[in-house]
Amino acid sequence: MFSLKTLQTRKQWSNWAETAQGPFEEFFTPRKVEELQEIVGNAFKEGKRIRVIGASHSFSPIALPEEFCLSLHEMRGLASINKECGEATFWGGTYLYEIGPLLKEHGFALENMGDIQEQTIAGAVSTGTHGTGITLGSISSQVVAWEWIDGRGEYHVHRREGQDDTLANSLHVSLGLLGILVRVTLKVLPLYSLKVKTFRATIEEGIASWKKDLSQFRHLEWFWFPGTNLLQVKQMEAISPVPQKKWEKTVSTISKTVVDNQAFYVLSEICRRNPKRTQWVSEFSAKNIPNRIETGYSYELFATPRKVKFYESEIAIPIEHFLECLEELMEGLKNNPFFVHFPVECRFVKGETGFLNPNHQQNSAFLAFHMYKGMSYEPYFEWIWNVMEKYNGRPHWGKMNNLTKDKIYTLYPKWDSFQAEREKFDPNGTYLNKYFRTLM
Repeated sequence: MFSLKTLQTRKQWSNWAETAQGPFEEFFTPRKVEELQEIVGNAFKEGKRIRVIGASHSFSPIALPEEFCLSLHEMRGLASINKECGEATFWGGTYLYEIGPLLKEHGFALENMGDIQEQTIAGAVSTGTHGTGITLGSISSQVVAWEWIDGRGEYHVHRREGQDDTLANSLHVSLGLLGILVRVTLKVLPLYSLKVKTFRATIEEGIASWKKDLSQFRHLEWFWFPGTNLLQVKQMEAISPVPQKKWEKTVSTISKTVVDNQAFYVLSEICRRNPKRTQWVSEFSAKNIPNRIETGYSYELFATPRKVKFYESEIAIPIEHFLECLEELMEGLKNNPFFVHFPVECRFVKGETGFLNPNHQQNSAFLAFHMYKGMSYEPYFEWIWNVMEKYNGRPHWGKMNNLTKDKIYTLYPKWDSFQAEREKFDPNGTYLNKYFRTLM
């Protein structure tokens, strides 16, 4: 967690991976809607630009503030819940890790989550944060209504009106460009638990059962270790609500903290100091994948702690190209030419109507590529981007990418429609930082 006090005194912002950083002029942590409106109204009059920093967990510069830096940290919590409709309204600054316990008290849960829970709900919705499950969309797809403050300080409310709702499809993944999300209303499900099975398999075994597993399990996730033919497979099924047993939670916490983080940190440092050891580390990690079965409330098991810092790029491709793309990646990384020991994470997500969703109008395979912080990532990511472009890959906005104005027009057929909505609500570009100004 970043320090609000440090931001206030130093007026210097950095994201989690320190891939984007820079100074700003003023820092604000409003507590009320009226206070937030006044801040935006003043920025509009003075010609100042605003960026809301969320939890600063994006790897790209999308949250980088230049003049007004704003946090919704003081505007958190469950605002209301409609049990009859199965809808819950949260303040935009609420962190994902706070949502599960809050909903559980009322007998509800989110439909799906990603594997990191440090983000704010406003940030997660704005960037299309997703989990895995071919019948499920991103967190943005769970939103039924948005409340936001536009670039002039005016308050708006909009409820989704169907798949052809232009404003809803622009708000769906808005990147904070239509305004500041004050509150979001999410469709929620009755409380449920997950049974999670994690095990090692060969790539041949994974491919042979991939289509069956996609349809059989509510969630399916792969971690493929470059330079090997081994996978960590994660299968999840929904079961009746039951909390995680104390002893199981203790064992799991120790395993994920000591093995998955502390031991992996040591291995990562070995790679940083001696890149030639990278292939050995990748093979060692793959051969020591733990076999685990866990059960617990969904919010207890969706996310895993990530303490080892890394750089990340994630790209969505049409799911029908997944196996062909994976084969090309395996061939290119057979001898591990880029000294990468982090596994390639593969997740599968249902298509959505949001104009700027990477899985816009297509069921997608999301492939996430990581490099340990402090190691050279540029050659690896540049090669990855070139490979994924062959499959019409759309980068996750919050991850490192090579998007340009021309590429966006090619990848996102509804870019002009989104731009038209953006200009209605932010005609002066109050929410455009330098990164977005290069893409407009």
